[in-house]
Amino acid sequence: MQIILASNNKDKLREVTEILAPLGIEVISQRQAGLRIEAEENGRTFQENARIKARAAMELTGKPCVADDSGIEINAMGGGPGIFSSRYCGDLSYAETCQKIITIVNCCDDHDRGARFRCAVVCCFPNGDEIVAQGAVEGEIGMRIEGKNGFGYDPIFIPCGMKHSMACLTDQEKNEISHRGRAFREFAEKLRAYMEEHPEEQKE
Repeated sequence: MQIILASNNKDKLREVTEILAPLGIEVISQRQAGLRIEAEENGRTFQENARIKARAAMELTGKPCVADDSGIEINAMGGGPGIFSSRYCGDLSYAETCQKIITIVNCCDDHDRGARFRCAVVCCFPNGDEIVAQGAVEGEIGMRIEGKNGFGYDPIFIPCGMKHSMACLTDQEKNEISHRGRAFREFAEKLRAYMEEHPEEQKE
């Protein structure tokens, strides 16, 4: 079976390919599938946004398509920026945005530094079937920006049980605990069960 990943992110493609390889699944990017789309992510949840991207790609190709959406939820910000994580603070760089978040959390009245990365994965099939998977990693916002082996909010997020930020982990260490890694591993298990129940899909 071939599945299209509704993304052109090379690192994400590599990670998903490695996770699904044991199932005999070929994963290609939307660019490799000849797609040039940018679906409007106007959902109210990570799951809705992932579904929008997966369904848009599936409807254009007629093949199973999978997409994910993720972000960070910070207690001191009422669960924000959440689904707006990638565009929070507009034109500011991620380093500037991270520093702004540290300032917000430092000024929080109850000093709650709790936070979590969350990811939703949705795979849409041409027959109307759908697989949904979720992943999350709990932690807290650090006192400073730390580490260089990450992106986005990794330099200010300290996973539970660790002393340093996500950006201090190696790629392998991060993939083992990351919200995206957990979500796609759950997806792989659900996909395995789906393939056993629908052997005809493997002929696509």
